[in-house]
Amino acid sequence: MKQSESTIEAERRVAEAVRRVCIQAAKQGYAQAAASGLCGEGAFEAAIGAMQMLDLNQVILLEKHQ
Repeated sequence: MKQSESTIEAERRVAEAVRRVCIQAAKQGYAQAAASGLCGEGAFEAAIGAMQMLDLNQVILLEKHQ
């Protein structure tokens, strides 16, 4: 089944919003961890943890209602 252009565009906007929020969470998690004195590897793990804790349902809902 072929998706309509509007459906594909809507899904793309949601995907881009998720990517944007993940990058923001990673940057903030890394910066906070580094400021707390963690080494690079520890700060990287904190960045991953920040992305894992994101409420993706919330991101999707917010994007769909814009």
